[in-house]
Amino acid sequence: MLLFKVMSFLLGYVTISVTGPAPEKFINMAASRGISLWDVDRSGDGSICLKVRVNAIKPMRHIARRTCCRFRILRREGLPFHLARLRRRKTLALGAVFCVCVLYLLTSFVWFIEVKGNEQLNSEELLGVAAEAGLTRGVPKWHVETDAVEAKIMERLPLVAWTGVYLQGTRVIIEVSERTMPVKEDDRPAHIVAGKAGLIKEVLVISGHPVVREGDTVVPGQVLISGEIPAPEEQSGPGGEQKPGQNHGIIKPPDYVHARGIVRARVWYEGYGEVPLLEEGRRPTGRLETRVSIKFEGKEIILSGSKNIPYEHYKTDTLVKSPPAWRNLTIPVELVTIKYFELLDYREERSRGEARSLAEEKALQEAQASLPQNTRVEMQLVEEVHTGRPENLVRVKAVLEVVEDIGADKHFGTLNSK
Repeated sequence: MLLFKVMSFLLGYVTISVTGPAPEKFINMAASRGISLWDVDRSGDGSICLKVRVNAIKPMRHIARRTCCRFRILRREGLPFHLARLRRRKTLALGAVFCVCVLYLLTSFVWFIEVKGNEQLNSEELLGVAAEAGLTRGVPKWHVETDAVEAKIMERLPLVAWTGVYLQGTRVIIEVSERTMPVKEDDRPAHIVAGKAGLIKEVLVISGHPVVREGDTVVPGQVLISGEIPAPEEQSGPGGEQKPGQNHGIIKPPDYVHARGIVRARVWYEGYGEVPLLEEGRRPTGRLETRVSIKFEGKEIILSGSKNIPYEHYKTDTLVKSPPAWRNLTIPVELVTIKYFELLDYREERSRGEARSLAEEKALQEAQASLPQNTRVEMQLVEEVHTGRPENLVRVKAVLEVVEDIGADKHFGTLNSK
């Protein structure tokens, strides 16, 4: 069936309407003589519409005379008729050929370069190395040697363990895999200080001298585990005599280390929310109108969408796209897409209980937004804030208590390093 349709398109076919006293006899006689008919349909006025190839029109004239029927051509379809129309419109044909050639020419260049897999390396750095190997925006695709670009990236960037360069249409994808570099341990003297205020719950010292204990309240910047380990106190023998081998009058200096450990504390995060009892304003209705236009030298041509916005109140979201610059040539054309979101006036009255519930949600969301990741809330307190005067607002304060490690490194200098 597909081959039959393709051959009919190449040879040309017409849609005809058969009228007369016996159109069925006309169709039967045509079919008996091997003429291919398809899409046969009877219309309301008694005529029959059908499709037939062009080369069968002449034999069907004899059949029409023998059956006392008439037929007329309604539509002409197929390649021969399209070519005949193009011959009458040579300018249109040349324009179509020119557009196809321009599109083919544009698809022969690299317009977009995408970098994937880089976390430590900067994308601009990778693009700069690729440019040294001849890969830039606007370069012909047949000038791009992917092997040379990969070799250049591996040579110039030691952090890259593997790279692959792929051509996909007008886009080039540079995919890299970075090496995992060993992290050098920091041995500089440092304290562990409090990164935030809290109530100490647990102190685990790996190295250093603990300064706080469980139950202490600390403020940001306060030393929790000191990197300065004091020298042990000198022990005297019986009767106040110094033990043999101890030096008289010499004070042993403290040791300086990079303090390490875990200091867990109870920390509180606050959130605030307020909701009016009577709220008025404008909000989106969900309806939108999209307008797409082209701007060229101060002129705007609307491609789709209405010229006049059907909404009385609305807000807009504008997206402007420009063709990428090719070498030093910039095309002054912009494709502008504007979305108009309809706004509608509203007035909403709430009871005090409804307003408090909404205010609690806002306060809890604000407090939870400031929580560190992977922390568990130990206690939650929500209370209404009263100002002592009648208001149209319901104010709520939320407090979340969590237990977390509040330690942070803080380096310090020593007398020996000065």
